Amino acid sequence: MRFDYDSETDSLYIKLLERPGFNASEVIPGVVFDYDASGQVVGIDIEHASQIAGFGAIMSQAQLKRPRVAVAA
Repeated sequence: MRFDYDSETDSLYIKLLERPGFNASEVIPGVVFDYDASGQVVGIDIEHASQIAGFGAIMSQAQLKRPRVAVAA
Protein backbone atom coordinates (compact mmCIF):
# COMPACT_ATOMS: atom_id res chain seq x y z
CA MET A 1 0.00 0.00 0.00
CA ARG A 2 1.26 3.47 -0.87
CA PHE A 3 -0.13 6.93 -0.13
CA ASP A 4 0.37 9.81 -2.56
CA TYR A 5 -0.84 13.26 -1.55
CA ASP A 6 -0.98 16.21 -3.96
CA SER A 7 -1.22 19.45 -1.99
CA GLU A 8 -2.07 21.51 -5.10
CA THR A 9 -5.26 19.55 -5.75
CA ASP A 10 -5.71 18.41 -2.11
CA SER A 11 -6.18 14.84 -3.29
CA LEU A 12 -4.97 11.65 -1.68
CA TYR A 13 -4.44 8.51 -3.73
CA ILE A 14 -4.16 5.22 -1.86
CA LYS A 15 -2.57 2.59 -4.08
CA LEU A 16 -3.63 -0.79 -2.77
CA LEU A 17 -2.15 -3.06 -5.43
CA GLU A 18 0.60 -2.69 -8.03
CA ARG A 19 -1.77 -3.26 -10.95
CA PRO A 20 -2.99 -0.84 -13.59
CA GLY A 21 -6.46 0.59 -13.26
CA PHE A 22 -8.93 -0.51 -15.90
CA ASN A 23 -12.16 1.12 -14.74
CA ALA A 24 -13.22 3.62 -12.08
CA SER A 25 -16.37 4.64 -10.26
CA GLU A 26 -17.28 7.37 -7.80
CA VAL A 27 -18.62 5.46 -4.79
CA ILE A 28 -19.56 8.56 -2.80
CA PRO A 29 -19.07 12.20 -3.77
CA GLY A 30 -15.34 12.90 -3.88
CA VAL A 31 -14.21 9.27 -3.51
CA VAL A 32 -13.31 7.25 -6.59
CA PHE A 33 -12.36 3.57 -6.62
CA ASP A 34 -10.05 2.29 -9.37
CA TYR A 35 -10.59 -1.32 -10.44
CA ASP A 36 -8.35 -3.71 -12.36
CA ALA A 37 -9.59 -5.75 -15.32
CA SER A 38 -10.97 -8.43 -12.98
CA GLY A 39 -12.97 -5.92 -10.91
CA GLN A 40 -10.71 -5.84 -7.85
CA VAL A 41 -10.10 -2.43 -6.21
CA VAL A 42 -6.51 -1.35 -6.88
CA GLY A 43 -6.68 2.25 -5.67
CA ILE A 44 -8.77 4.92 -3.97
CA ASP A 45 -8.73 8.60 -4.92
CA ILE A 46 -10.01 11.04 -2.29
CA GLU A 47 -10.72 14.67 -3.21
CA HIS A 48 -10.45 17.43 -0.56
CA ALA A 49 -8.46 15.01 1.60
CA SER A 50 -7.24 17.58 4.12
CA GLN A 51 -10.85 18.29 5.09
CA ILE A 52 -11.29 14.74 6.37
CA ALA A 53 -11.19 14.52 10.16
CA GLY A 54 -7.91 12.97 11.25
CA PHE A 55 -6.16 13.46 7.90
CA GLY A 56 -2.96 14.76 9.54
CA ALA A 57 -2.81 11.79 11.88
CA ILE A 58 -3.42 9.37 9.02
CA MET A 59 -0.55 10.83 6.99
CA SER A 60 1.77 10.93 10.01
CA GLN A 61 1.09 7.28 10.83
CA ALA A 62 1.55 6.30 7.19
CA GLN A 63 4.93 8.05 7.09
CA LEU A 64 6.07 6.42 10.32
CA LYS A 65 5.05 2.91 9.31
CA ARG A 66 5.93 3.02 5.62
CA PRO A 67 9.06 4.86 4.54
CA ARG A 68 7.91 4.56 0.87
CA VAL A 69 5.06 7.04 1.40
CA ALA A 70 5.25 9.81 -1.18
CA VAL A 71 4.02 13.20 -0.07
CA ALA A 72 4.23 15.91 -2.72
CA ALA A 73 4.98 19.38 -1.46
